[in-house]
Amino acid sequence: MITLYPQYIKDTTGTNSFVILPAEEFETIIEELEDLEDVRLYDEAKKEDDGERILFSEYVNGRKGEDN
Repeated sequence: MITLYPQYIKDTTGTNSFVILPAEEFETIIEELEDLEDVRLYDEAKKEDDGERILFSEYVNGRKGEDN
């Protein structure tokens, strides 16, 4: 779990409007969000996986054929 020490800036009505975080905490949050996005993309790709596989050499040969 990430320990955060946010500071809040209030508007004229006293409502929290902005948050200030130390840069290290912000960077940690961004890294965690990127990791979660990777997991989401992996899960999505896994659902669409039909089990079909080809050899890398077949892929490369197919790509070479597209260049012509």
